[in-house]
Amino acid sequence: MVSASTLMRTSRPLFRQGVFSSQASQAFRAQRFGQQFRFRDSGKRWQSTADGAQQQHQSWFKRMWESEIGIKTVHFWAPVMKWALVLAGISDFARPAEKLSFTQNFALTCTGLIWTRWCLIIKPKNYLLAAVNFFLGLVGIVQVSRILLHESAKKGGITEVVEDVKEDVKEKVKEVKP
Repeated sequence: MVSASTLMRTSRPLFRQGVFSSQASQAFRAQRFGQQFRFRDSGKRWQSTADGAQQQHQSWFKRMWESEIGIKTVHFWAPVMKWALVLAGISDFARPAEKLSFTQNFALTCTGLIWTRWCLIIKPKNYLLAAVNFFLGLVGIVQVSRILLHESAKKGGITEVVEDVKEDVKEKVKEVKP
């Protein structure tokens, strides 16, 4: 069977010469018009609504189970488990600031802030993971500020605290490298 585009391309010279009568061209236009506006047989608008009604009658659990970000996926369980980090950070609010680790809390802050942005870029957007990362970043910011305030009160200035933190990081790097 010859495709329609090939047939039209080969018949163009005939149309230009007026070989077909006006009656034939009107029949051709009517046939073409009918093909152009034959949309009742295809498309979502004319499909049965039985599937939509069935989805509305499904339970919440069934919809969550079959969803692309549902209960049986990592998009659900990763944020649920990550709330443990947020709760651990919140429980550290009761600890004295001198017992908190600056590097650990700074790492949690960076992780929370970076992954909050990333969760809103990936597809499917994972708002649950973005929320937990946002709160992880907030808890980290609070803890880091507590540590820095405690260190600055102890030493008398922010610049001394920054230098002390730099020295601590250099010592940790030397311990890791043989």
